[in-house]
Amino acid sequence: MYDVAIIGFGPTGATLANLLTKSGVSVVVLDREAQMYHLPRAVHFDDEVMRVFQTVGIADALYKLVHINPGMKFVDENNELLLDWPRPQSVTKHGWHASYRLHQPDLETLLRAELARSPRATTLELHNVINLEPTGNGVELTALDKTNDCKSTFEARYVVGCDGANSSVRRWIGGEMEDLGFEERWLVVDLRLKRPMPELGDHSIQFCNPDRPMTYCRAPGIRRRWEIMVLDGETDAEIMEHSRLWDLLSRWITPDDAEIERSAVYTFRSQVAKIWRKGPVVIAGDAAHLTPPFMGQGMCTGIRDAANLAWKLVKALNGGDEEMLFDSYQDERQPHAHSYIETAVRLGGLINSLDRESALKLADGSRSGAMRSIAPKLGQSALMQVQTNNPYVGRPFPQVHLDTDGQRLDDAVGHKHLLVSRASLPECSDDAVALNARDHPQLDAVLTDIGTNAVWVRPDRYVAAVAETLLELPEQALSLFKPKKKKDRYETGIT
Repeated sequence: MYDVAIIGFGPTGATLANLLTKSGVSVVVLDREAQMYHLPRAVHFDDEVMRVFQTVGIADALYKLVHINPGMKFVDENNELLLDWPRPQSVTKHGWHASYRLHQPDLETLLRAELARSPRATTLELHNVINLEPTGNGVELTALDKTNDCKSTFEARYVVGCDGANSSVRRWIGGEMEDLGFEERWLVVDLRLKRPMPELGDHSIQFCNPDRPMTYCRAPGIRRRWEIMVLDGETDAEIMEHSRLWDLLSRWITPDDAEIERSAVYTFRSQVAKIWRKGPVVIAGDAAHLTPPFMGQGMCTGIRDAANLAWKLVKALNGGDEEMLFDSYQDERQPHAHSYIETAVRLGGLINSLDRESALKLADGSRSGAMRSIAPKLGQSALMQVQTNNPYVGRPFPQVHLDTDGQRLDDAVGHKHLLVSRASLPECSDDAVALNARDHPQLDAVLTDIGTNAVWVRPDRYVAAVAETLLELPEQALSLFKPKKKKDRYETGIT
């Protein structure tokens, strides 16, 4: 029996699998495709997501393959600026740049290669899961091997459906989707430049043309992307003809300048699953939520799901309160995802409406037309309900450097819990790291900013609790550390 079966081998499933195996969990990944999805997919991720990739172990390699994104501009049909969304070019509190452009196959190649190095991982492509059957100890999965049409069965303690927008796992759970009201067809075209074209610019640009809105994205290297709204009455076949594509792109680029690499028509939707779990089966990524692409947060939201769920699966496998842990997953992630999707829908409305007042409402309040990135807290859950009014609980803890050698906090901690205090610390179990802030000036400065002396940080890097002393941290949080001896926590003379 495997500890966890993951259905779907996209970025969310591959990230989850990597995080689990780094905690010693046995994983089987089943995917109905023979290889990575070949059509245009994600082109953006942010600093928090890069931090997850750092924990996975691929961030430094990925950094060499991405383009640092300077931001996005929304312009009207006369090319006049409606809204500016600049992204900081300096490193943020997460220890990475705020925004990156990527070629998704580069990311998936790194994720798959990292997972292949783990003896705890089994990957099975061309395996279509056709049935889930709960057992007394977990779930039995039946999969059809598409190479020979033979059925195989697998057993796992838990199952995670990362199987996309048309998720069969979501249907098995029985959850309906909440619709936030956005549904449009868009053509997505990826091109490879034949010559340098600096005139296209490095900013992403939303062309808010009332006749046909479009988006330009600067991808890494020689790749560029356009996203073009499909109008009523246009068929997929008609708009994907190469002559039609080049006609639509002729304002910016011609066949002499570039070649079309991939194209597809997608229906952009705004939906969130109402139920994310049924017993030992949960969903993540596009199986749980769908967003228009205008914030670049589709893949990011799935990666945050993986980071939130991974440590909870580890804890449940090690005897943690399964009901509380899995209930907290939906309680925390569902409203968080909802916030990003709502903002993306508003941006989509701006692209279609050319409404300057709507643009200013999305800006920073100064009527300067500049937008700031949102940073919602996690939703309230039983895991953190003792301190929901604290502004730092439910938000990421900054990544600092710990010593003169420049070691990054997350590299030192790994996929573990973290206890930071200004006092001597208890001995922790193998799934936790304790650091005295007085030994690390940058950590001490973070505690000063928070206005506290002790912080508990989860493996997904979110603050779970803050307190003046270790003994004032909630028992619910401290119990997750499972110290080797109870006296280790209380007989240290900490006040």
